Amino acid sequence: MAAAPLMETWHPVFRAMGLTMVVVPTAVYVVLPRLFAAHGFLVRRRMTRR
Repeated sequence: MAAAPLMETWHPVFRAMGLTMVVVPTAVYVVLPRLFAAHGFLVRRRMTRR
């Protein structure tokens, strides 16, 4: 949403590539490690309850 005014005049293919270049690294280096950590916490907690 923040980049929409900047990329408004770009060709749709370049808009998709630009968005991909931002979203993929963000997901890989920020979001996924936190999700894996939360999953590990839940699994460890479940295993200690048994």
